[in-house]
Amino acid sequence: MSAPSRERLRTTGLLPRAEALLEGYLADLAQLVAIDSGSYSPAGVNQMADWTQERLLRIGFAVERIAPAPTHRHPVGDVVVARKRGDLSVAEGGRRVLLVAHLDTVFEDGTAAERPFVLDGRMARGPGVSDDKGGLLAGLTALDILHQAGASQYAELVFLATPDEEIGSPASRAATEAAACGADFALALECARENGDVVIARKGVADFRVTVTGRAAHAGIEPERGANAALAAAHLVVALQSLNGHWDDVTVNVGVVRAGTRANIVCPEAELRVEVRSATAAGIAAARSAMETTVARPCVPGTTATVEQLDLCPPMEDTPASRRMFDRARKIAADLGVPLGGAATGGVGDANFIAGTGVPTLDGLGPVGGADHTPEEWLDTSTVPVRVALLASLVADLGDSRTG
Repeated sequence: MSAPSRERLRTTGLLPRAEALLEGYLADLAQLVAIDSGSYSPAGVNQMADWTQERLLRIGFAVERIAPAPTHRHPVGDVVVARKRGDLSVAEGGRRVLLVAHLDTVFEDGTAAERPFVLDGRMARGPGVSDDKGGLLAGLTALDILHQAGASQYAELVFLATPDEEIGSPASRAATEAAACGADFALALECARENGDVVIARKGVADFRVTVTGRAAHAGIEPERGANAALAAAHLVVALQSLNGHWDDVTVNVGVVRAGTRANIVCPEAELRVEVRSATAAGIAAARSAMETTVARPCVPGTTATVEQLDLCPPMEDTPASRRMFDRARKIAADLGVPLGGAATGGVGDANFIAGTGVPTLDGLGPVGGADHTPEEWLDTSTVPVRVALLASLVADLGDSRTG
């Protein structure tokens, strides 16, 4: 039997297939929500990884489990990287499509028993039901539909599930960037915005430490011999915060201030922790340059200050390539009878690291959900079939450049 065409996949069959799988989706979702898989609970995360691995093996993927080297004070679970070769070579027009979701939640062990999965009408509730167990399961279900339909007109599908997204992916970042290598497109499975929008851009985040050095002195006997680093830091807080508004879509926040050890000593050292968020890499670079210029001119004689960049999560930029992906998704959604909008957000995720490697990326392709990280977290299960059908069709569309 010949493989189904992309047009037939998009316009017939996929939505009914997704609707037929909804009951099973809900049963699976209840099972996943019952697993405590907080970022610092590697046993629970690996239970999620086991479940995901079994599901991928069942539909023909080769699965690799990576136990990341600990880069955080707490251990984390495994990274799951699964691959499935298609029938098209790259030379024949096949493309590599990467799907990414995360296995961890923000919740402590015991939360699943305290707030078990509940289905109230169309609304599902429970820890991680939206972020990201609903999205993870939507991706697996979409791949299952393509498998059942015999759709293999692509070069390769890659499914990535990370264990520590909720703490910034310190242990899995290298594996994520490696999985992105060679991908033509990436689809991130965080749930959609509350109005159904997908995410077309995420701000990047850079963390900085500003160290202010002064000179200690007895505060009562000879304060004039000191140089107060705390006072210099206070001036810098005001100056750095005043950088806000200098550029579009760039924010600067002094979030931590530390200074001194005793009230009777002129403070010899202070530290500021500063976060910069920007929609573009150029915005982050401009903010860093302005910070360095600012700290080079301390207001208190005898003090000096330095800037050190501690971390960088690149932005998922709104690029022409990602816009073309969004246009394709929007056309498929229209075929399925639903409008599809695009949104930008200040939050970050694994999609940022993938986009940072240069791969065009769309996020928010899971079902509609909200109130993430709170006891009120919810997932609108009535959106599951159409979002799964959209995702399956988009994977098939992107995987075959001959019909793009």
